[in-house]
Amino acid sequence: MSAWQDDATRDLMGLGGRLALLVRGEGSAVWDADGNRYLDFLGGIAVNSLGHAHPTFVNAVSQQAAVLSHVSNYFATPQQLELAATLKRLAGTGEAGRVFFANSGTEANETAVKLARLHGNKVGKKGLVSLNHAFHGRSMGALSLTPKPLYQDAFRPLLPDVTYIDNTLEALDELDWSDVAAIFIEPIQGEAGVVEHPAGFLRRARELATENNALLIVDEVQTGMGRTGDWFAFQREGIVPDAMTLAKGIAGGFPLGALVTFGEASELFYPGTHNSTFGGNPLATAVGLAVVAEVENNDLLANVVTRGEQLRAAVTDLPLVTGTSGKGLLIGIHLDGPHAGAVREAAHRRGLIVNAPTDDIIRIAPAYTIGDAEVEEFTRLFAAALADVNGTASEENNA
Repeated sequence: MSAWQDDATRDLMGLGGRLALLVRGEGSAVWDADGNRYLDFLGGIAVNSLGHAHPTFVNAVSQQAAVLSHVSNYFATPQQLELAATLKRLAGTGEAGRVFFANSGTEANETAVKLARLHGNKVGKKGLVSLNHAFHGRSMGALSLTPKPLYQDAFRPLLPDVTYIDNTLEALDELDWSDVAAIFIEPIQGEAGVVEHPAGFLRRARELATENNALLIVDEVQTGMGRTGDWFAFQREGIVPDAMTLAKGIAGGFPLGALVTFGEASELFYPGTHNSTFGGNPLATAVGLAVVAEVENNDLLANVVTRGEQLRAAVTDLPLVTGTSGKGLLIGIHLDGPHAGAVREAAHRRGLIVNAPTDDIIRIAPAYTIGDAEVEEFTRLFAAALADVNGTASEENNA
């Protein structure tokens, strides 16, 4: 064990492994303390939408920090107001839409849980619904919507009146909606392995929620802000949710989250029901504005679509790969067995950062700015990592 690993063991909570001590990044590359270079195709788990040390990001942080960084929630700032208006425009909320700024996806989802409770109290319902294999965060409300025993069991009792269903049209139709105040849906389930829903699933959820006076809340923490090639993944389904949650790529690496409401759901919160000291501070919202402008002004959504198609095609015929899932630059690479952990480790040894959300799926979520060079380097390194694992698997099978 190296000195930095000793320090981490001594000083940090033991909540997860740390693969390397990273000290610098540029574009889609990062370097560790020993000078080793890695191609970063995880992007801070779908966060670094412009990559590392992008001039737009750096300038926004430095310029705003020199002027005003924090003022508390007793005040508004121009950056906060402009970013709220921008999110409403991109989401198509209309004049009725409202924005609450938080600091993370978990906080945004916690806010959404409270929104659901306010609606439920108004209409006489208390039930919340989420999907099996969902991930909405680790704070108590968001955790209650995340049905994974490893995450939940140590913290029971969780919120009552939460139901989990499969992501099928049949499950939606068979659900007892009589006490449902809100249903929470990730348009693509990232932590489950980049799982897509059946055709028409979101539309049917919208129909049933409307018919039964329930809120449809879409968790766009991982899919939003251009990750799938649209500003928000729900937009390709032709529906309008009652609320959506955002974080990750919204500020390209600076902590920022948001709850965006549509229509009547915008009137549920009132003074005293929620707030955040740091949420929507001028530094975070200035960076968010700069990142959104960079994506919009340089047509990076089109690049997300193009590079996503290239990457899917590049991995399709590689050893161990059986297919892909996802949209844009949120891609799940499906393997023919429980090789994902070994592939992730082999990739790391070869200088490539990916992750394994499940035993048989590799997830990639690179920067929106990647080009041919990054696609070619990823393909070479990933193919080599697969070959390493495939050779080991063959040897084990022949033993």
